[in-house]
Amino acid sequence: MSFSGANVTIVLAESALELVPREILGHPSIVRWARRRGKSPAETLLDVSLHYFAMRELRDKEKRGRPDIVHVSLLEALSSPLNLEGKLKFVVHTINDYVVFIDPATRIPRNYLRFVGLIEQAFKYGRVPPGSPKPLIEAVTMDFPRLLQELGVSDIILMDERGAVEKPSEICRISLKEGLPIIIGGFPRGDFSPTIKSYAKHVFSIYPKPLDTWVVVSRIISGCEELLHIL
Repeated sequence: MSFSGANVTIVLAESALELVPREILGHPSIVRWARRRGKSPAETLLDVSLHYFAMRELRDKEKRGRPDIVHVSLLEALSSPLNLEGKLKFVVHTINDYVVFIDPATRIPRNYLRFVGLIEQAFKYGRVPPGSPKPLIEAVTMDFPRLLQELGVSDIILMDERGAVEKPSEICRISLKEGLPIIIGGFPRGDFSPTIKSYAKHVFSIYPKPLDTWVVVSRIISGCEELLHIL
């Protein structure tokens, strides 16, 4: 079967990417960091490395406050030959049900703090650049079921270390053959929600132990490049 005209869709799901939630806006560590940056606390990203003590009482705290996971994964994905050849659609779904759409031509800042500022702008204005009819980054309120409707699918391939171990190229082949997005967790620890699991037609793993998100992203992309004869 030829996949020459097909695109691979990868979704980082329940990603640990969000603005500081309302219940901890007044915490001293939040206020100090926002003041140093000349911003309102409500306009800053939650980051466990800065806000650890403030996050202690948050629900699902183990899955939250890791913007760096999305940053490294985007650098990996958007710089890949798969993306440069126009064969990749990469979408970020967040733990509090925003979806961040990224133009494949976007050059994500290598510097983490510049990336944080870009995402904060996207959450504040809905798009980057603000008001642009063709934004490089767009952030919209959208839960996972609605995202699947937007993608025109009703099933997914879920990447989970407890799934059947399979080669990345084979996972990509199934994705392209069946038109299914590949879902990778964008959180540091914990599990997918029951909602996301309910859409899984296939559950695969590339290694029987937990791996960092960006490693899974990298290996899946590499498998797709192999399958599509890009490298």
